[in-house]
Amino acid sequence: MKNIKVVLLIFILYSYTSSFSQSESFNDECINCHSVVGEEAELYKNDVHFSYNISCAACHGGDPKSDDQEISMSKEKGFTGIPVRKERYLACINCHANQDRMNSYGYKKSADQFEKLKSSVHFKPTYNNQGPIADCITCHGIHNIARVTSINSPVYPSKVVSLCGGCHSNASFMKNYNPAMPIDQVAKYKTSIHGIKNSSGDINVAECASCHGSHEIRSVNDPKSSVYPSNIPEVCASCHSDKTKMAQYKIATDQYDSYVESVHGIALLEKGDLSAPSCNDCHGNHGAVPPGVESISKVCGSCHSLNMELFEQSVHKQAFDKENIPECESCHGNHNIKNATDEMLGVGEKSSCVDCHKEGDKGFVIARNMRSLIDSLKQEEEKAKIVLEEANQKGMDVSDAIYALKDIRQILIQTRTILHGFDQNKFNEEIKPGFEITSEAKTEGINAVENYYFRRKGLIVSTLIVTLLVVGLYLKIRKLEKKES
Repeated sequence: MKNIKVVLLIFILYSYTSSFSQSESFNDECINCHSVVGEEAELYKNDVHFSYNISCAACHGGDPKSDDQEISMSKEKGFTGIPVRKERYLACINCHANQDRMNSYGYKKSADQFEKLKSSVHFKPTYNNQGPIADCITCHGIHNIARVTSINSPVYPSKVVSLCGGCHSNASFMKNYNPAMPIDQVAKYKTSIHGIKNSSGDINVAECASCHGSHEIRSVNDPKSSVYPSNIPEVCASCHSDKTKMAQYKIATDQYDSYVESVHGIALLEKGDLSAPSCNDCHGNHGAVPPGVESISKVCGSCHSLNMELFEQSVHKQAFDKENIPECESCHGNHNIKNATDEMLGVGEKSSCVDCHKEGDKGFVIARNMRSLIDSLKQEEEKAKIVLEEANQKGMDVSDAIYALKDIRQILIQTRTILHGFDQNKFNEEIKPGFEITSEAKTEGINAVENYYFRRKGLIVSTLIVTLLVVGLYLKIRKLEKKES
């Protein structure tokens, strides 16, 4: 009697479990069976597809209504089993590349993920030709796929860094595709302001997909890549120009507008100079942080190395360090850097020097003297050009002087560079040859013009003498002819 009760209890529990399982799995025999033989069915019950009553057969084929294994897993019923690595993405795009089908499930976005993936660097074949390098399953998972907005999804903002790092931090894996690519991106990211906040649970800060994209990731050398040099400013601006998003961090949102008007922005975005610095050149890529006071000169010095070396040796370096003042930025600005002009030097209204130096102090006097010398050299150059042009128009050969005068441009460039050392003596040494060249050129031009007029006067006198001789000769001949007649 006791055994009968146990049997009845087991039967009731089985019937209840079976009934619950069928209700929960919408009478899917795949799940009923695999709940006993494996963990896939239990995982799938937490899958987003399960919530839409999508059967296992949608990916694996077969008849999910039959509890007969030969029928449910029959090839005649389309059973394919576990998709091969090369083709498993086909099961995904069967729905996710079909806009009508996605709409039927209430999907509100464009079903263009596969079109984007096809153009991605990840869709290139693996080194051993086993399908795409990364496909849908690589990032989204298999039987426990969660919505991208769910914290359980591997592509959720707080998890996507670890997901990408699974490959990009793996030296053995990456060497099969690009041995030269660094594998420290994740490590650097975690040191960045973005990484620190992301690790603390802030999902609004930039992570891998924010900059590189998701399905459409391209090589950084591809002009269509979101991280191609000329595209980076807009990528950064997608967050940093968003007033709502930046308000919580108390960060200004005018960086992009300032940058596009700067000498760097014009060079990159208008002139197409890919060597011109963009956001990441100053702030870093994966390890992006706002440059600190002590690092600004090093950031600028990565391109303007001579300027940095001169400043490091100058009296200003010590003063700036003592007062904790930004170095290059103090005179040139940061995002809205304009072409440096001579107006920045000296003691005029637009001078940067007078921001710190007042009339009477040593710096004020040096700044005024430096500017005066530069202005004087430019004036002397202009005077020399005028004289040489006059001589040239008069047909005098002054080509050597004109050619020598071209060195003034280089001397002015070197002089404007050497002034970052703020050493009056070195500045004088650098600019002195310019005055020597203009003086010689001007002298040669004046001599050439004087020589022209001297020759002209000589030509007139000689012409007059020749004319008189011709007239005299003519008269003499006439006289002789009269005598003979």
